Amino acid sequence: MIKLTIYILLLFAAANLLIAGSRDTLTIINNDIKIRALKLDEPILLDGKLNERIWQQADRYDNFIQRDPDEGKPASQKTVVKVAYDENALYVAAIMFDQPDSIISRLSRRDEFVQTDRFTLFLDPYYDKRSGYYFSVTAAGSLIDGVLFNDGWDDNSWDGVWEANVSHNDDGWITEMRIPFSQLRFKNGGGEMLWGVNFKRDIARNNERSYLVFVPKHETGFVSHFADLTGFENISAPGSLEIRPYLTTKAEYISQKNGDPFNNGSEYSPSAGVDIKYSLGSNLTLNATMNPDFGQVEIDPAVINLSDVESFFSERRPFFVEGSSTFNFGIGGANNYWGFNWSGADFFYSRRIGRTPQGGTPDADYIDYPSGTRILGAGKITGKLGNSWNIGSIQALTKREFAEIDQSGSRSKWEVEPLTFYSIVRAQKEFNEGRQALGFITTGTIRDFNDENLKNDINSSAYSLGVDGWSFLDEEKNWVFTGWAGLSHITGTQTRITNLQRNSRHYFQRPDAINLSVDSSASSLTGYATRFYINKQRGNFFVNSAFGMISPSFDVNDLGFMFRADVINAHIGAGYVWNEPTDFYRNIELGAAAFTNHDFDGNATWQGIFHFGWFQFLNYYSVNWNLAYNPQTINNRRTRGGPLTLNLPGYQANLNLRSDSRKNWVFNTGVNTYQTEKSYNWNIYAGLEFRPLSNIMISVSPQLSRNFEYTQWVNSYSDNTAAQTYGTRYVFAEMDQTTISASIRLNWTFTPDLSFQLYMQPLISSGDYKNYKELKAPKTYDFLVYGTEGSTFNYLTNEADPDGDGPITAFKVDNRDYNFVSLRGNAVLRWEYLPGSVLYFVWTQSRAFSEEVGEFQFGNSFDRMFEAIPDNIFMVKLTYWFNM
Repeated sequence: MIKLTIYILLLFAAANLLIAGSRDTLTIINNDIKIRALKLDEPILLDGKLNERIWQQADRYDNFIQRDPDEGKPASQKTVVKVAYDENALYVAAIMFDQPDSIISRLSRRDEFVQTDRFTLFLDPYYDKRSGYYFSVTAAGSLIDGVLFNDGWDDNSWDGVWEANVSHNDDGWITEMRIPFSQLRFKNGGGEMLWGVNFKRDIARNNERSYLVFVPKHETGFVSHFADLTGFENISAPGSLEIRPYLTTKAEYISQKNGDPFNNGSEYSPSAGVDIKYSLGSNLTLNATMNPDFGQVEIDPAVINLSDVESFFSERRPFFVEGSSTFNFGIGGANNYWGFNWSGADFFYSRRIGRTPQGGTPDADYIDYPSGTRILGAGKITGKLGNSWNIGSIQALTKREFAEIDQSGSRSKWEVEPLTFYSIVRAQKEFNEGRQALGFITTGTIRDFNDENLKNDINSSAYSLGVDGWSFLDEEKNWVFTGWAGLSHITGTQTRITNLQRNSRHYFQRPDAINLSVDSSASSLTGYATRFYINKQRGNFFVNSAFGMISPSFDVNDLGFMFRADVINAHIGAGYVWNEPTDFYRNIELGAAAFTNHDFDGNATWQGIFHFGWFQFLNYYSVNWNLAYNPQTINNRRTRGGPLTLNLPGYQANLNLRSDSRKNWVFNTGVNTYQTEKSYNWNIYAGLEFRPLSNIMISVSPQLSRNFEYTQWVNSYSDNTAAQTYGTRYVFAEMDQTTISASIRLNWTFTPDLSFQLYMQPLISSGDYKNYKELKAPKTYDFLVYGTEGSTFNYLTNEADPDGDGPITAFKVDNRDYNFVSLRGNAVLRWEYLPGSVLYFVWTQSRAFSEEVGEFQFGNSFDRMFEAIPDNIFMVKLTYWFNM
């Protein structure tokens, strides 16, 4: 079936190649014009009113073209842009003509995208036609900024210090922007400067986006098509120094265990630190932080994880978020990367720095265990070397952490995290105006232990090296090849490396594995991984294909993130996009793909065929869906290090509907489902976003999940009589799971500099385990259900006897029934009282309750959510920006 699907996809690709070219009729407009900046001869008062003489003299640019909704047509409203400069900054004035009562002016906090009228400046100061910056101003005066990379991708984690103001009049609205050269990175040198530039205007009521340089949707790239910005000369970015010291005071009120000598219910902790940013000329930036505190970031959501892999949480800490795109590895050139069950490997996952300590402690009456690892200091360098080397480096040192234990009044300290040094270096060089690139990444983790026992729990050192790059395969950039290859090397004690081989990423101990076995004498582990893509991405017809492998010994989890090794994955997909509106729709996208996974023993572990689609109606409602079929395959993970089993054939269907985002009420709803002969799961979700006023947004996103798993993992039990399953009984159960959760947000923006955010996440989940069973034989889906075929199971004691009155000894099975209730949330008042200087007031609360009962009772659980004793943290944080 997979071969047939691939054959059909190839025929589909060949047919569309013959017709796609004739449908790509729109061309790039205005990329050949020259935008001239006029030098100031008088100061500018940045008030958005354009009273200065320079704005009457500067050249005007007003030929904006729509990209949406009517691609290629002139903008519905006139926009005039003018550009000026002085020795310190670039100035842009934009006049947006419109009826005053038609302008949508929604107030939002910085870097929050809302559906509102907006003007955006795009800059390519390096003139590398691949990267740059963007600066947006809304009609309400809110600011948004970020960086551009990969010729069109954006990252809004970068926060520059710049200014803009707006004014409204009878003809529309005006913005006046000042971008200091000290905030930009560009080629220094005498003479006239040459940058890339583009401008965009958003008209919210029309869902309209128009550009001065118009790039059709079927074209590839964005930055590479910018117009030339000229007219300014002898500009240099000085080696500016920005210092942001901070002061915090934190009060923690934590639920107390009776008699706990480490916790009297409250703790008060003042702290101080500093962030430093220094411009190393016009090309490089050094960021450093000492004793950072990230108490203002949003709390992680609660999750129910019954799998054998860790949960992934996004990075929210500003030091690591800002400029994170610099450290992206394995992407570039291609503009889309499909996975299709590719587990992937991130060489750098910044949340490893400052992670929760990993070491264990002996049993004790009371334990004071640190919630995180303190970052003593970290430094980061980002920017360019020469004309085309993009570089990034992070070096960080984290504190040695101890847990304090109390046993019968006797106290001692136990090392749970060693002193650790982390290093990441990333570099990439582009050639031939971005048509090719070659880069590398290297990471290192080095630990210093005081406690020899801790060496058996944590790797002593870990290193990785990766090489990546891309090449466009034709002059028009229709086809692109992107790929990467990498190595990992870990050292540790023999006990540690043995445990590493046996953990859930590797499972070397599988008894029926052909090419795997545990080497208990090993003191290191070395592996490799690679991934390659060949995509067609220009035009309405697209192709997406990939091949990748992760060797059984590959592991980057000391400073990266990966779910599992021992994977060989491939897919091929194709589709078509209709962007020209008709009487029935605005946009349609349809496609299909086939994919396959194997392990290094040659077992097909997952395969399928996949169809997806997206349809936007004339009223801007949209619907998207996907359908998939997965044939029977081998499962090498169900027994968690035991023998192989089978995956039964299954079907997947997902459907989502979203309303018009221009409205004050916006909703989306959908359902996901997967079903086999024995198991099923489905998830119903909805989202409602409401704006009662232009500066208030309330969103509620509830979801209900039902999961019936015929073979939910319980545990494994050694038994020499279990000869069929290699001396171990692998026990499962039918799990009936229900989960209800919601994300609730309130964003209240008082001014562009003063805002309040509230986030809450209630969660109720229960899992009822019954009909316990054990695997009968490897490479099957046959199970002995206890209580049948002569076996017995006592639900009062949870004892299983595989042969009833026979000679096999009964054993007790773990009770996995659970009922878990959680409520997490935080509230943040943020005031940027001066440019770059911020005052935060933060309240974080979490409360939880759990019991070994599997019955789902919403009413009782909801009551217990508010009966649970909360943990409260209150924090005030003050930062001040010095620019020297």
